[in-house]
Amino acid sequence: MSDDVETETSKPRRPLTLRRTETGAVKQSFSHGRSKTVVVETKKRRVLSPKKEGAEARQPEEKDAPEKKAAEPKAKKLAPAPAAKSREAEDKAKKGAVLRTLSDDEKQARAEALAKSRKEKAEREKRDAAERAEREAREAEERTRLEAERKRQAEEEEKRAREAEERRKAEQAAQEALEEEERERKKRNAAKTEARAKGREEEEQKADASKAEADNPLAQLGGRIKTRRKGAGGDDRRDATKAKEAPRRRSGKLTIANALDDEERQRSLASVKRAREREKLARQQRGGGDRVVRDVIIPETITVQELAGRMSMRAVDLVKELMKQGQMVTANATLDADTAQLVAEDLGHSVKRVSEADVEEGLGGGPDKPEDMKPRPPVVTIMGHVDHGKTSLLDAMRQTEVVAGEAGGITQHIGAYQVDLGENRKITFLDTPGHAAFTQMRARGAQVTDIIVLVVAADDSIMPQTEEAISHAKASGVPIIVAINKVDKPDADPNKVRTDLLQHEIQVESMGGDVQDVEVSALKKMNLDGLQDAILLQSEFLELKANPNRPAEGAVVEARLDKGRGAVATFLVERGSLKRGDILVVGAEWGKVRAMYDDKGQEVKEAGPAYPVEVLGLDGVPEPGDKFHVVDSEARAREVAQFRQRQRREKAAAQTSGTSLEQMMAQLQDAEIKELPIVIKGDVQGSIEAIAGSLEKINTDEVRVRILHTGVGGISESDVILAAASSAPVIGFNVRANKQARDEAERNGVEIRYYSVIYNLIDDIKAALSGMLEPELRETFLGNAEILEVFNISKQGKVAGCRVTEGQVRRGAKVRLIRDNVVIHEGELSQLKRFKDDVNEVPVGQECGMSFANYEDMKQGDVIECFSVEKVTRTL
Repeated sequence: MSDDVETETSKPRRPLTLRRTETGAVKQSFSHGRSKTVVVETKKRRVLSPKKEGAEARQPEEKDAPEKKAAEPKAKKLAPAPAAKSREAEDKAKKGAVLRTLSDDEKQARAEALAKSRKEKAEREKRDAAERAEREAREAEERTRLEAERKRQAEEEEKRAREAEERRKAEQAAQEALEEEERERKKRNAAKTEARAKGREEEEQKADASKAEADNPLAQLGGRIKTRRKGAGGDDRRDATKAKEAPRRRSGKLTIANALDDEERQRSLASVKRAREREKLARQQRGGGDRVVRDVIIPETITVQELAGRMSMRAVDLVKELMKQGQMVTANATLDADTAQLVAEDLGHSVKRVSEADVEEGLGGGPDKPEDMKPRPPVVTIMGHVDHGKTSLLDAMRQTEVVAGEAGGITQHIGAYQVDLGENRKITFLDTPGHAAFTQMRARGAQVTDIIVLVVAADDSIMPQTEEAISHAKASGVPIIVAINKVDKPDADPNKVRTDLLQHEIQVESMGGDVQDVEVSALKKMNLDGLQDAILLQSEFLELKANPNRPAEGAVVEARLDKGRGAVATFLVERGSLKRGDILVVGAEWGKVRAMYDDKGQEVKEAGPAYPVEVLGLDGVPEPGDKFHVVDSEARAREVAQFRQRQRREKAAAQTSGTSLEQMMAQLQDAEIKELPIVIKGDVQGSIEAIAGSLEKINTDEVRVRILHTGVGGISESDVILAAASSAPVIGFNVRANKQARDEAERNGVEIRYYSVIYNLIDDIKAALSGMLEPELRETFLGNAEILEVFNISKQGKVAGCRVTEGQVRRGAKVRLIRDNVVIHEGELSQLKRFKDDVNEVPVGQECGMSFANYEDMKQGDVIECFSVEKVTRTL
């Protein structure tokens, strides 16, 4: 778009003014050839006479008089050049402008403005002088205050320097004494400690100076003021004004000049805090400052982060210290107790070593005083071979029929009983199983007993479990009384028993030894009094005593899970008295005694030494053989039980983790072994232990039993689910499955087998393992044939013409091709012909044709050996 102006007159163009406009037409052009013309109307100025014009122009000039007066100085500054003046005069002449003089009113207004301006100027000068005087007085006061503050700071610095020097000397003396003691105790750290002590003195001086400077910002400010004055050498008043220490409110006007003149800015609070933090970290890294000596408690293992926290230092600094000693560790790394102790002692701390096993300290209590000891009944364990009459002998003395209730007529549980003989005479009996699977039960019985009664049948004499019982008795150092049972039988020979015992270094009294022997008959109840008298006589020699007035301690004889009563354990109190309500810890379990029952099922409130009781109230089933201790609080019992549980978990994890090369190789070998997974549930813990031990003994290098889970109590639904996940059977020993477990087993196809006799269970598992064994390949020689000629027949390949030289050759049998007494091929015989007919076998001396399956490298003179392979089932 473009604008064109066309003028109506032919007059020359004049300069533009505010009072003049021009007339004409404006033509506007647009795109695509379009245009538009706009007519501009102009209004011409009226030309008046000089008088009227002067009168009309005087009024606005009078109104603008003050403004003109104020603008006079500017007009003078911006005076136009002479050429401009002449041009302006010409324009005024053309316009008809008339020059005039000021009126009286204008003169009066100008005079009043000048007077007012002078008055304001005087007031302003007076106010500035007052402000200047006030500022000078304030600055003088500030200089005085700063001088006094500087003097006080100098005194404090001098005092602090003296105190720091005294403290440094004291620390140096203490450090030297500590270093001397350290050199005597550890000679190998002497050089390192001495070097650190020498370098620490200079660092402490620097640290004290930096600490004094960081803690006193006024001292820093005073030092900066002195430096500025010395370097600049300018106006003291200006330097004092800039060296303001504390922020204060400004006075007077804030101008640009004042703002730019304030070159000394105040430090922010955050900046001061950061500086102090840096100084503190620097002192810590240099080892300066007041080091706090602490008593550091170090367990068996501790992390670097935890050790640094106990020594009140940063983990980064401790990592640096360890790296100086050549140990590349991180904050989460674990240190052993010896390394942690060495580091803590190097840093000047006192160390106290503790162990997690310290929680068990004080459980057993101290020894009893002789005056507190009182006689107690003897604990007698009856041991011997299976079916030699141990339980029958005990029943005869107790006048009970325990043997009738045992499955298969053999004892599979350890029992504890007490027999009252009258006249305040009592004997505590422990009946142990005689079967080979219950070795651990017999060993536990020998550990808690005072006297062992070795029952030997007069007709069988010494048997394997009898020898084992003798070994347990010798290992525990317990005296033995030999009870020769079944003397009422016609083929009984007690003298043979006495003679056979000599082979095991047991010499009875009748043969000049010191071991008592008694001939008894449990079936006829013969000479039972003699056996009891022998036990009492032996106990008098032992002088069995215990302190009943102390917290109870003892051993677990047997434990089981009862459906209605929970965990039930049979305890044998060794010393002290067990009362209802006592809090006790048993192995990895703990609980509170809710009820106690004796061997006859009667409830008792207190059990003294050598008294067997059944205890209810434990939170879990303990292991047989575990020791129990009465503690003073539940917290103490829970702490000990949790520690023991943690130990068992760590031990189990250590057995399964393959960290070494040997363990990894063993795991690879185990992967090739066939396994039979099973789940075992039993009535008591001892029976499960015996079953697991017996199954481990039948494991071989090819097959083994993998026990997924063992537990005390009936078979539950969770046991069946676990067995189903691993395709394992569930073994129940003297327990049964509930309805939910039976339904789950039927849905998942899980086999549940019940047993009441342990050797039946072991025989079935052994048969199952035998079926998992690879059959043995047995090779049977059939005959040899010599190749006379090799024929090449189309569509059939090579056929060997042979003569049977030994035995016979059968079609389908295994063959070996032997050349120069070296086997070069082993395969199967595909064809066997005599003349043109296929035959099943060819006897010795006859000729035949033979061909091999997928093999044709046959030569004249080779020997063909024929044999058969049969698979033979293996057994364990």
